[in-house]
Amino acid sequence: MTEQNIHGYRVADVPVRGGSMRCGIWGPQDPAAPVVLAVHGVTASHKAWGLLAQALPEVRIIAPDLRGRGRSNTLPGPYGMASHASDLAAVLQAFDVETAVVAGHSMGAFVSVVLAHRYPSLVRSLVLIDGGLPLQVPAGLSDEEVIAAVLGPAAERLGSRYESREAYRSLWRQHPAFARNWNLLVEEYVDYDLTAGEGGLRPATCYAAMAEDTTDLNRGTALPEALGALAVPGLLLRAPRGLLDEPNGLYSPLHVRSWEDKLDWLTVQDVPEVNHYTILMDSPGAGVVAGAVAGALAAAGPVASGEAGQ
Repeated sequence: MTEQNIHGYRVADVPVRGGSMRCGIWGPQDPAAPVVLAVHGVTASHKAWGLLAQALPEVRIIAPDLRGRGRSNTLPGPYGMASHASDLAAVLQAFDVETAVVAGHSMGAFVSVVLAHRYPSLVRSLVLIDGGLPLQVPAGLSDEEVIAAVLGPAAERLGSRYESREAYRSLWRQHPAFARNWNLLVEEYVDYDLTAGEGGLRPATCYAAMAEDTTDLNRGTALPEALGALAVPGLLLRAPRGLLDEPNGLYSPLHVRSWEDKLDWLTVQDVPEVNHYTILMDSPGAGVVAGAVAGALAAAGPVASGEAGQ
């Protein structure tokens, strides 16, 4: 395993099926420091967690680039929630973390639920950020229609090429979710998202990974099996606005409340004035997320762990 220290932020490559998984790590290397495993969304990377790291400097945050994303984009399939959960278990074990609070955003919340079900000893509690419950899509749609309905331009972007980093930044600056919420974290996240490809720069996320994962969320069995069997507490933070800052979020209030009534382990909290992205990547959403994670850590109590590479 390799590791590089860069002003308190470091990266590590963890052996997983088919190669190495890139992880970003923030915070102290003290084995007694509290640990959060942070799991990003379907077309994102570990760079989405920078504001959480700034808000919780005493917490060691371990955030992988999931299989098919970021600097883990060459890791082969199969993908799907069970495959990602297996990777996350390998990451925690590589860092000698016995058990952790797990925070997941968007698809990362679904992966976190499956991780908690399949590897219950590794997860102390869950903070689910606008994800983790079954998607609200009409019945009878094809897999491609589900991708278009749920992700829209986020999926289309993966097939495009860009002549420069500035051209890609310009695209994101005009994105409805960020037009009024641009910050240095978002710029760093956008820059990291590019990789060299045939015909120019392209987003790092592998389209096949995104497609297989979205299909698994809609038709797979790992998530429904996990939802009904969890034994750890989970808090769902709901964004009232969607991926394009539209007034209808990924989940309706009625949908999440109905699941809260069904699941003894689930608590739901609305986060006002945020969309699907800014709930994590801008204020005030990131502050609410940090408070929820801090609360989960406090409720869980101290657990010692090691640091990979030591």
